[in-house]
Amino acid sequence: MPNIATVFKSEIARLARKELRANTDGLRKTVAAQRSEIANLKRQVQALESVVKRLAKSADAAQGRSTPRAADESAGTAESAGLRFRAAGMAANRKRLGLSAADFGLLVGATGQSIYAWEAGKAKPRPQALAAIAALRGIGKREVEAKLASLKGETGSD
Repeated sequence: MPNIATVFKSEIARLARKELRANTDGLRKTVAAQRSEIANLKRQVQALESVVKRLAKSADAAQGRSTPRAADESAGTAESAGLRFRAAGMAANRKRLGLSAADFGLLVGATGQSIYAWEAGKAKPRPQALAAIAALRGIGKREVEAKLASLKGETGSD
């Protein structure tokens, strides 16, 4: 025959578990609702952050800046103030002048690979190069050939 103390102890434990379960069910539901609300808030924050990034990019693009770093660089040089860069425009100008990428790079102070990267839109020119590119916009083929000849003459004598 089981001991009365053991039966009494197990009955108390059973009733205590039943009471705890009744008290914690409400808390469990509240915690689940709060977790769901937190997940929704995180999604909203992520969506708003992406909207802010997109708006910042469009504002930078409207002002002619590609990145905050580029804005700092361009603010530091008075030469490049107000200059914009378009890869297709530079490529069209280079073709109009009949120059190879290496020759155009020599005039601008860059390598031929840099010229190809700029035209492909993979990179942006620095402010000094941007000013040189802008200077090449308004001149003709003869002037470019003369500049190129003088530059090649300088580099050939070194």
